[in-house]
Amino acid sequence: MAGRRGIALHIAVNRCNPEHYRGWEGPLSSCENDADIMQGIARAQGFITRQLKTEQATRDAVRQAMLDAAGQLAAGDMFLVTYSGHGGQVRDVDGDEADGRDDTWCLYDGQLLDDELNVIYASFAAGVRVLVLSDSCHSGTMLKDPNARKAQGGIEDDFVHSRAMPRKAAIDTFKGNRSFYAQIQDALPHPRPQVRASVRLLSGCQEHEQSFGNKEFGRFTDAVRRVFSDGAFEGDYKDFHREIVAAVAQAMNPQTPGHAVMGPNDPDFDRQKPFSL
Repeated sequence: MAGRRGIALHIAVNRCNPEHYRGWEGPLSSCENDADIMQGIARAQGFITRQLKTEQATRDAVRQAMLDAAGQLAAGDMFLVTYSGHGGQVRDVDGDEADGRDDTWCLYDGQLLDDELNVIYASFAAGVRVLVLSDSCHSGTMLKDPNARKAQGGIEDDFVHSRAMPRKAAIDTFKGNRSFYAQIQDALPHPRPQVRASVRLLSGCQEHEQSFGNKEFGRFTDAVRRVFSDGAFEGDYKDFHREIVAAVAQAMNPQTPGHAVMGPNDPDFDRQKPFSL
């Protein structure tokens, strides 16, 4: 629709700062390529795009970029944020997680918690459409909303590099930064602010699963690219998710891409062709 504005942020972390992660760097070779793929799709659809790669993808930079977008967008506009990198988990200290863990994006200088993302999404005005693509492990519940709604819908390959933060690295990072993460959670508003935008998540896997990549791409990002096919795809988000699931279903290392929505119902958003302004 004429006049609608789109802003896209593409985050990619090929390695983490070992000073924060207690010696773990988690090197990956394909995340920055994923960001380039998603930026190409976004630009072709008319989005104003920005990338934050590896050392640039700090907690402060990512949070500020998302809040800047929230301050610029109004009802009818769209924000697209894509993340490619390790997914982690930290101990939940405020008791709002049934499994006792907060899911995270492993940014360069520290993890960004799903609690924090939820508060950022609440900064977007009513009527804004927010689309989140997370090619990371444990990403199925990155919307962090107990009322988030699932949107319905073994062949050997070279996608063998897990994007899961190893358990030992996760434990060491949390123990070494316990007060840092506790302060983050303590500083979040209670109760959480209401999300007024319509937020949609397409994730690389379910919360209990891992996402995989090869030396060039993440499997999920590659499936998004192939299914979208330079805009030739015809269908809505439900159809898009179904075809992405089918594209990875026979993989040697199985993962199940997720689709969930939170915030007010937006039937127009539901029916739109993916990435459409």
